[in-house]
Amino acid sequence: MSRAPRIRSATTIRSAGDRAFLLIPDDPEQVGGLVAELSGRPVAGVVDILPAAETVLVTLDSVRSAPRVRHELERVAAAVSAAQPDVSRGTFTPTAEPVRIPVRYDGPDLDTVAETLDLRPDQVIAAHTAATWRCAFVGFAPGFGYLTAPGWQRSVPRRDTARTRIPAGSVGLAGRWSAVYPRETPGGWQLIGTTTLTMWDTDRDPAALVHVGARVRFVDVDAAS
Repeated sequence: MSRAPRIRSATTIRSAGDRAFLLIPDDPEQVGGLVAELSGRPVAGVVDILPAAETVLVTLDSVRSAPRVRHELERVAAAVSAAQPDVSRGTFTPTAEPVRIPVRYDGPDLDTVAETLDLRPDQVIAAHTAATWRCAFVGFAPGFGYLTAPGWQRSVPRRDTARTRIPAGSVGLAGRWSAVYPRETPGGWQLIGTTTLTMWDTDRDPAALVHVGARVRFVDVDAAS
């Protein structure tokens, strides 16, 4: 009996124990595509998909399903790799409308961010609102989505000293990421604005306003008024 041919892709698949695989794409931009494909076309035997900044952890229901699941993951990785041009533009799921987040750009670190990037504050706002962001993964706190955007080619250092209290709805930047704090918490991101939207609500289904793979557009409420 001949074996099925091994499918090549730009993603490394490693065993993580006997009931999980870690997918490591050569290009971190493929993380969103992998999650979208695995969520849209579930693989039998997969019980959970846990994305991070540059990897996706896939957990299985049993040891026996591992060989078959690995082969299916190779197919998924190959498909996403072939579709990479679309993924990098944030169009892997073109039917999903972006979540629009109204922001008042009144953050205490806006001037500092502008100086760091050698821009004026209004130019920071213009660049932040012009980009279409995508939620690569959720972490740190429930509903805290790490947003990335091909159109945001800037890196903002975290604060030297973290704040002990950041209000819910604060919009921040750190590295190449942007995020909205879903609840009051400590944090070291540079704060550039605030939103009145509730990012995490346990009485809502789903509780998170922004989920993995979702696209996000920030809207300057002062410019819109």
